[in-house]
Amino acid sequence: MIGTVLCYVLLPAARLLRALRDAFFTCRKNVLLAKSTSTQIEGVFAATRGRSVPEEEEALLQQWLEEGAGNLPASESIPAVGKGSVTLTSDWLEGSELLMTSLSDLNSAPEVTQCAGQQLTELHALASSEPQDHTVTELAKLPAEETVAVAGSAPWAAVVPQTDHQIAGCTAINVEVQNEDPAVLAWSLARDGETVPTEPSAWPIQDTVQFCPLPTEVPYHEILWRDWEDLSIQPCVLEQVSKNTPLFEFRVMSYNILAQDLVEQGLDLYLHCHPDILNWNYRLPNLLQEIQHWDPDVLCLQEVQENHYWEQLEPTFKEMGFACFYKRRTGTKTDGCAVCYKHCRFQLISLSPIEYFRPGLDILNRDNVGLVLLLQPLLPEGLDLKAVSPLCVANTHVLFNPRRGDIKLAQMALLLAEIDKIAKTTEGSYYPVILCGDLNSVPDSPLYKFIRNGELSYHGMPAWKVSGQEDFSQQLYSRKLLAPLWPSSLGVTDNCQYVTLCQPKKLGRRKYSRGFLLQFRFCDVACERPPQLVLLEGVTDAKPDRPAHWPKPAAMVKDPDPQPFVPRSSGVIQHGLNLTSVYSHFLPQRGRPEVTTMPMGLGATVDYIFYSAEPVENGNRGGRRLYQDGALKLLGRLSLLSEDVLLLANGLPNPFCSSDHLCLLASFGLEISSLREG
Repeated sequence: MIGTVLCYVLLPAARLLRALRDAFFTCRKNVLLAKSTSTQIEGVFAATRGRSVPEEEEALLQQWLEEGAGNLPASESIPAVGKGSVTLTSDWLEGSELLMTSLSDLNSAPEVTQCAGQQLTELHALASSEPQDHTVTELAKLPAEETVAVAGSAPWAAVVPQTDHQIAGCTAINVEVQNEDPAVLAWSLARDGETVPTEPSAWPIQDTVQFCPLPTEVPYHEILWRDWEDLSIQPCVLEQVSKNTPLFEFRVMSYNILAQDLVEQGLDLYLHCHPDILNWNYRLPNLLQEIQHWDPDVLCLQEVQENHYWEQLEPTFKEMGFACFYKRRTGTKTDGCAVCYKHCRFQLISLSPIEYFRPGLDILNRDNVGLVLLLQPLLPEGLDLKAVSPLCVANTHVLFNPRRGDIKLAQMALLLAEIDKIAKTTEGSYYPVILCGDLNSVPDSPLYKFIRNGELSYHGMPAWKVSGQEDFSQQLYSRKLLAPLWPSSLGVTDNCQYVTLCQPKKLGRRKYSRGFLLQFRFCDVACERPPQLVLLEGVTDAKPDRPAHWPKPAAMVKDPDPQPFVPRSSGVIQHGLNLTSVYSHFLPQRGRPEVTTMPMGLGATVDYIFYSAEPVENGNRGGRRLYQDGALKLLGRLSLLSEDVLLLANGLPNPFCSSDHLCLLASFGLEISSLREG
């Protein structure tokens, strides 16, 4: 294969030294080029793009190959390659870079293997000592495995480079994907002009990324492999099975599918992607194939563009057996949230779309939305005398702005208040709840802890700290959260419940309107000095006189709309839903955190599936509440990936994952109980 490598580096040299066409100078020039780093070689490749190759140069190169191949032993003859490997046209040079710049280049990429150190040493010695008549012959005797062959039409996948002990054998060694990796390593697509990011090496093309052919059509889940984690072997689930208690099993997926309008408005965020893979006509089939492959029973989507939903997504989902509901963001935004469920498995009880925008409130002046559904699981035939609890499913996409954690908390309080309203039973308990969404907050941030632990003391907290997305501690001024976080006019208590649904702590203790209370300002009782009031001359020694313009006492008017008395301004918000996360946010096998998205090449977790659980008695570890499964049991989940694996796949989106987020998938089981007779 070394002969073809020398062809690539010989062409620029032949253009510069057109007058010196004899084999000795030609071979010596290629030896000098071989001493260059891979980055320099790629620079020469780039310089030849788009230029035509003179016929005399093609003939010279063809003659050199034929002479070198003729001197090789029969066992080491150059393998037959297509005509394109000899005739160096401008089209071939355009596609010869190791990092392909378009999807069409995947079908014409060369396979590059490593050069052993001993062979390069022999090459250097030959260049300095052998006569010109024998130079080409000696170079041609190098093993055929060192050549560069033109592959067929199979796509290509990058493989980890050889290690030092693999190179020492002086022969080409096939490198296989490491078994411990959770993904088939990885594809790399780059923009025009990008090169392999390496440090200059002592030997040319020693650290070059290798490429090996893959099957023509490889599904996404086989490229970036994600393991299914079976959690049904947990003690709590095994105990349930031992009791022969049946479970209603179902799958829930949460997926931010990246609205196309947002792609086009923020193209600077996707400079690492080839334009072809950002096209909606390319992305849509990938997204649908992924959803269809994992086959969820409940599907929660974020960043769903409105026209795409009505024209393409909803009709397709209905063909897949889903009933769909959609809520577009308010204002001029064109995307929103959607919740779909298999109508053969669930029946809708109630639907509550939520708009977080409230006119006149700075704390709620953004256009984010959410959806809350109450679903009744449908049991299969043969379980007529069995019953299963309704299920509350919520989906939302919280504000992104890292500086406005106050808005994020207020939006989450509104969502939790709606869940409290929908999921609360007549006895005061809650139906099982599953909360999905892109919360734009990282694990162990104050917002995350509020959802999981059910309580947050926010007074005096910097607003940027709420989500933990970025650190703005070096700024001279930062917005601070003050109590109360939202005004009473919002109608939501610090316990994230609607005021109208709250039970007063003391019977008869009501909060009355200001107009109702003002009528008692100068009543006889109000004008009498309390006996325990200290007598201060000129202050408390005289009965206040009624102002002339003040109306005379009238018959007491009953307040038409009394409200329960709910104290505020504590600086602490709470909720009682007992939610925990499906994911642990850490990959113990790799010793790295999980990530769900890759903004600007940096991995982060911002997408979640929370579900109802039972808190462990006296289970509080370092301020972190501990849970165990209750009526709703977590049976399994689709593992996430780490940042290093996604970097090998050129981040997100890539040719196989058509969103800038990974999908989340979990399997649950709801206890099925017997109906009481009578």
